[in-house]
Amino acid sequence: MSSHRFYLAPERWLYERPELESTDAHHCCDVLRLGTGDTIVVFDGLGKVAEAELMEVNRKHCSLRIGSQAMTTKPRCAITLAQAVPKGKNMDLVLQKAVELGAASIVPLMTERTVVRLDEADTERKRERWQQIVLESCKQCGRNTLPSVHQPCTAEQFLKIRTGGMLLLTSLQPDSRPIKEVLMGYRQAKGHLPDDVTVLIGPEGDFTPAEIALFKAADAIPVTLGPTILRTETAALYCLSVLAHELF
Repeated sequence: MSSHRFYLAPERWLYERPELESTDAHHCCDVLRLGTGDTIVVFDGLGKVAEAELMEVNRKHCSLRIGSQAMTTKPRCAITLAQAVPKGKNMDLVLQKAVELGAASIVPLMTERTVVRLDEADTERKRERWQQIVLESCKQCGRNTLPSVHQPCTAEQFLKIRTGGMLLLTSLQPDSRPIKEVLMGYRQAKGHLPDDVTVLIGPEGDFTPAEIALFKAADAIPVTLGPTILRTETAALYCLSVLAHELF
């Protein structure tokens, strides 16, 4: 199968000769130097993947003939990363690795101690940029399901949009327990592992006491990430790795 992967939105698969987005057409033509008769891989972000033959190639248009299709099996558990937005480009790294580690969705949190501040115009522009980073990471790592990036929100706003499932709160509090211990307790009580888990990652300096109290009131379970204090981006990768290992 070709190593060149491109996203083809679900509605485009219905066309007799679907076309790639113009930026992808430019990449095919001017960067990869692909031509008529070459094959690429297309995926729809919902799990569908197929080889496709290039029928017409130029820097503005790339029409395809889609071959046999396959569906990728989804992980048995949907993991949401609720991540306090870190400084600089660290959010880009978190998004890339969250895709590779199987997160189903990412919620950027604007906590009380978050250094980054966004106005209304910045918020949507940032979300669109972050969603593009997620898409590019899917192309690179071979993932066929596209995680969603939600609008940045506060702790209070997040709890209003949350739909349920297990809620884990990374915490330096003395009542926190290892993730594996929490999952084991859930399985002993329910007879199975959870199929929907959200993990809350705080900013540098951690969540405020008020935010911690808010999350605990929503039945968040405090979890420890070991004896050392991790950077916020390291904490995200740690949690996603442990959860993927235990739940996928």
